[in-house]
Amino acid sequence: MNISFHCSLQGIYTPKQWYYMKLFQTVGVIMQHDSARTMPVFVLCKGKPFLISAHHNEDDDDDDDDYDEANPHNFAEALPEEMSVKIFGELDAESLCSASRTCKLWHDIIEESEQLWRSQCLLVRAVCQREVDRDRIDGLSWKVTLVRNYSRSCVKRDWLRGRYSHVSSAEELMGRKMVPLDAETWGEILQAELDR
Repeated sequence: MNISFHCSLQGIYTPKQWYYMKLFQTVGVIMQHDSARTMPVFVLCKGKPFLISAHHNEDDDDDDDDYDEANPHNFAEALPEEMSVKIFGELDAESLCSASRTCKLWHDIIEESEQLWRSQCLLVRAVCQREVDRDRIDGLSWKVTLVRNYSRSCVKRDWLRGRYSHVSSAEELMGRKMVPLDAETWGEILQAELDR
């Protein structure tokens, strides 16, 4: 017999709930290739993600030990660490940082995975190649390199796309963060402006 689970979410999803939903969709896609596994059901309760089995047979008393509605399992506890890393790999840098603050297990998985930070850092490298390469040559970890260059890459990307080409008032810049850029970066930005 299938059990339906209902979580009442009042209003719109919070950003935290949104990235949980993205994670859960990814798990479903990843698990589709393994027909032996039962498709999971994820429940959001009080802002925490849980993984439970999609099917529960009430006639089977052995299943009652595995199923505990009061204490559903964190999906990272139920899946192999490699699968959790693959799921977390679907997040952008900001969501990854938020996920690492969710619980100790998620924090440990994310912090210890150079693979996660490397993939995010390579996205930043597409915009700030010199800076990322310099930090890696200096022996900095992928995470430290990402933290040092993430804001710079966002600002540089905006400049290169022309975001600041036609600013007419200071109000247009409200809420925008700026970081110092080196002379070579300003040269790239000015060349992009001339090419427009």
